[in-house]
Amino acid sequence: MSKLSKLLNLFNNHALRLLFSVSILLFFVLHVVKVVEWDFINALEYEIYDTRLESSIPQTLDNRIVILDIDEKSLNEIGRWPWNRAVIAGLIDQLFDTYHIDVLGMDVVFAESDESSGLKKLQLLSQDALKDAPKFLEILKSLENTLNYDQQFSESLRHRRIILGYTFSKNDTQIGQLPTPIITKTPQNLIFEAATAQGFVANLSLFQNNAKSAGHFDVFPDSDGIVRRIPMLYRYQGHFYESLSLAVTRMALGNPKITLDVVQSLGILQVGDKQIPVDQHIQTLIPYRGKSQKFFTYVSASDVLYGRVQENLKDKIVLFGTSAAGLRDSRATPVEKDYPSVELHANLISGILNENLKANSDYIPNLELFLVIFIAIVMIIVLPLLSPWLATFGTLTILGFIFLLNLIIWHHMHIVLPFATTFLLILVLFIFNMSYGYIVESRHKRQLTDLFGQYIPPELVKEMSHNPGCRFTMEGESRYMTVLFSDIRDFTSISENFDPKELSQLMNEYLTPMTHVIHQERGTIDKYMGDAIMAFWGAPLPDSQHAFHALEAAMGMLKRLKKMQSEFKEKGWPELRIGIGLNTGIMNIGNMGSQFRIAYTVLGDAVNLGSRLEGVTKQYGTPIIVSETTKNAVPEYIYRELDCVKVKGKEKPVSIFEPIGRVEEVGKSMKRELEDYAQALIQYRQQSWEMAKAQFTTLQTQYPKCMLYRMYIKRLTYFMTHSPGEHWNGVYIFKNK
Repeated sequence: MSKLSKLLNLFNNHALRLLFSVSILLFFVLHVVKVVEWDFINALEYEIYDTRLESSIPQTLDNRIVILDIDEKSLNEIGRWPWNRAVIAGLIDQLFDTYHIDVLGMDVVFAESDESSGLKKLQLLSQDALKDAPKFLEILKSLENTLNYDQQFSESLRHRRIILGYTFSKNDTQIGQLPTPIITKTPQNLIFEAATAQGFVANLSLFQNNAKSAGHFDVFPDSDGIVRRIPMLYRYQGHFYESLSLAVTRMALGNPKITLDVVQSLGILQVGDKQIPVDQHIQTLIPYRGKSQKFFTYVSASDVLYGRVQENLKDKIVLFGTSAAGLRDSRATPVEKDYPSVELHANLISGILNENLKANSDYIPNLELFLVIFIAIVMIIVLPLLSPWLATFGTLTILGFIFLLNLIIWHHMHIVLPFATTFLLILVLFIFNMSYGYIVESRHKRQLTDLFGQYIPPELVKEMSHNPGCRFTMEGESRYMTVLFSDIRDFTSISENFDPKELSQLMNEYLTPMTHVIHQERGTIDKYMGDAIMAFWGAPLPDSQHAFHALEAAMGMLKRLKKMQSEFKEKGWPELRIGIGLNTGIMNIGNMGSQFRIAYTVLGDAVNLGSRLEGVTKQYGTPIIVSETTKNAVPEYIYRELDCVKVKGKEKPVSIFEPIGRVEEVGKSMKRELEDYAQALIQYRQQSWEMAKAQFTTLQTQYPKCMLYRMYIKRLTYFMTHSPGEHWNGVYIFKNK
């Protein structure tokens, strides 16, 4: 056998197929539970998420939020950035005093002092070269407030609903002053893992102390560089600090407290009566409204400064950002590759207020894990049982179901259920099973046909080919099976009256329908021995009802033979009578023989007993005799206990039975006869010879055609003069086969 053939034989094993399928499942399960993350799955997941997001974005204007834009126009009119703090203070004054906005969020950080006025240099001169110039000192004192831009800026922050911005860092840099943490200790019994910082770049304490609060504007792109989420909380030295968007929203809602909890397996950041779904890292997905500068109102900073704004800004949430070339702080997003960072916060604020945020199920992988395992188990079990067309239809149905479920969960439950893992799992399992079916199972079917086609009907070969998980082999093994032997009565004398050609025709016309009956009942032909047939049930295809099928075949053979008698009579052939023996037990099955000739056959004591039972049918005048094991295995039939015998070659006595018919088919008269017979048999075994003989004589009179009663009368007559002894156990010993 070639190496390729050996490999195919190995692969053909169902256990190996199951191992491959389970390995595929394990590959995806490891990704779901994040033991190993496969980049190609993540990349596909991102693409699917972006497609769903773009197909469902509202693309409507949110007029509650306004972007105060440092645009090209503002740079031309006010000057290049950074502007001095007095200009920014003027902007703030205009926003609150003239336009009466509600909240201002600053997407910039003021980490250094503003020395553009020259005040510091003038103060140094007043302490050195011009310290004795009273006029200079007098003028300087009158100008200090005017030239102290930081002080003016800090004054503009005081008592106004302003949220400053800052950023955390991964190194130990510490610049400026952080705001008061929103949560001062880690919540108990929670498994959140917020991003942890080592340092920060924040606003000067002068500004931070005068502002209401501050929020970080850090974002973490996914592995493909696209920003899809914002960390709501950042951890630093054991405390939690809120994001700019969260701080602005809280201020707009009246500054409610926040709590971090798990509600119905979802991470929830509770802000007053608003719920923000978060993942393990306390991040939330950004609910993009569409492309930039289209769905939020932009106003130029210079128009605000000079009082030229026509839009109504009263009670608006204003975010301070920039769109000018060279200053533009932009990110790659699902909706646009060059998206202004200030709109990230605007989208998130809008989503929190509208309560239309999507929950990222990365925090609760149980749902995805359940789907992956459930789908895999269904496909592993079902696909091998289906034809290619049904398997394709079934796979498409599963895909459609998962797609529909995904959309329902997205739109109605607002949960982002990953789709890529289940999609790829379904696809890979389908391809694997189809490859197995087309490449390996076709060879498997040919092998089965070659191995068993000469023994069993094509229907069973087909059934075996549809059960690739079962191991079909001709190697020797022990199985619990049922064997059948049948033989034509007085065949030797019958054959003497036929020439060879006519005898061959007789045998063909007898054996063919008998074989059909056996095949119809799932039997395997072992061999033809002249006029005899040997068949068995329970191999090569396992059959949990092998005894029942064997007995049904035996009864069917008698019915078929009865129909054949008229056909034989028309041809001038004699009437045929047959005897059938059935036994159930442990047998050795497999290819047996020599290097010159082998056959797929059964051997063992249980087989020999079946042959002996067929041989004694003529002694009892009954066409079928079954052993006690066969009787017990087929309770659907009513039986007549014939005897307890010790057949030739067997030391242990066995009880033998004649099957009468199905329980529901046996009439009352037959049941009465069987009851009378059972009483007579009891008397016989108790050595009540006279009483037993009288009862059997009565039975013989009532049923004169029954050879069994005549046999017992003859045996009783003998025992009445030749007692078997007081220790006789009722066993009759056959000296011949």
